[in-house]
Amino acid sequence: MSTAQLRACLLFVVASLFPSLSFGDVVTEWNQQANTCVVEAKIFPFAGTRVMAIVHTAMFDAINSIEGRYTPYKFKVLAPAGALPEAAGVAAAHATLVKLFPEQKTALDAAYTTSLTRITDGPGKVAGITIGEDVAAKVLAWRSADGADAANTYRPPTTPGTYVTTTLPVGTHWGSVTPWVMERGSQFRPAPPPALGSSEWAADYNEIKEIGGKKSSLRTSEQTEIASFWTITGSQSFDPIVRQLAATVGRSLSQNARLFALVEMAVADSYIAVFEAKYSFNFWRPITAIRNGDIDGNDATSRDAAWEPLIDTPLHPEYPCAHCINSSAARTVLEFEFGTGPNPLTMTSAMVPGVVHKWATIADYAEEVSLARIYGGIHYRNSTVVGKAMGKKIGELATQNYLKPLR
Repeated sequence: MSTAQLRACLLFVVASLFPSLSFGDVVTEWNQQANTCVVEAKIFPFAGTRVMAIVHTAMFDAINSIEGRYTPYKFKVLAPAGALPEAAGVAAAHATLVKLFPEQKTALDAAYTTSLTRITDGPGKVAGITIGEDVAAKVLAWRSADGADAANTYRPPTTPGTYVTTTLPVGTHWGSVTPWVMERGSQFRPAPPPALGSSEWAADYNEIKEIGGKKSSLRTSEQTEIASFWTITGSQSFDPIVRQLAATVGRSLSQNARLFALVEMAVADSYIAVFEAKYSFNFWRPITAIRNGDIDGNDATSRDAAWEPLIDTPLHPEYPCAHCINSSAARTVLEFEFGTGPNPLTMTSAMVPGVVHKWATIADYAEEVSLARIYGGIHYRNSTVVGKAMGKKIGELATQNYLKPLR
């Protein structure tokens, strides 16, 4: 037997005895690859989080089918002794992404080959690949009827013959998509936004009018930068933080598979919940409210006919804040796993090249995301508070009821 063959046999035996031993964090590697696919495909942020949840639940259930450390999410398949969890994770990620983005198959196949070359050849590798592909097929089949591809049937409000803006809002159907951890999209629907005659409404209105306008003289340069920094959306706005925490020394492959699956499912559900609420209340954005400040029936608000927000207003209703519910859901899962988190956490944004933001805690990161929507002139403060509360409930639901450790 050659030296190479002997080494391969020894590694196979070690993998059989200690299946949690990782030869490389394929979970983190393929999280980044999946994010690249989402960006390349130019899909909406909410659709991108569905992709990330599909990829990571498939990776988790494939790896967990071999290692068996947690309750499965949906699927547990038979794993022969010695099957390599790394190979299962890579195969699951690749199979889901190729199915979701067939136009990116060449790049994905190249990444797949590179990942597999780092895993020792042998029956354990073959078995792992088979398991990963099997679980991926099951997850894809299950999500194929989740309602994500439903038609946008939004009916623009108008009167006969009257012109209205012809760009349709987005995500009109997303509140009806099958959730990942919630029972239904309306499970955490909040109370209505503040009444237009209330002092709370006037305070929120005047704050956003003064600090969120494109020509605001009250917003600081730091606040302006924060608003621009957080124009990144979807998984790009939280996965870099998850990857940084996943790199903590001593974490196993199974731990990271579970971590990413919980985060991606919680955030995907936060989008379902927030769109269900947005189109239930259909509350006006600051640019609409401020240009119509003379018709809200509140003497404490006044109209500004030329007011514009610092950043472009997204094409969906205002209440509640989507960025806020997303970051809060992620924060809740991350704090469950890491407490306050290491100091510092860092992140960059493609929207502000060369700028690095740092936070002492996970909570500080999430809070900055919410403040950015006020500084940018697109969300009222109450909406950020409500969004954060919804995200916390979804994160708690995920961590308390799914992927539980087996003793």
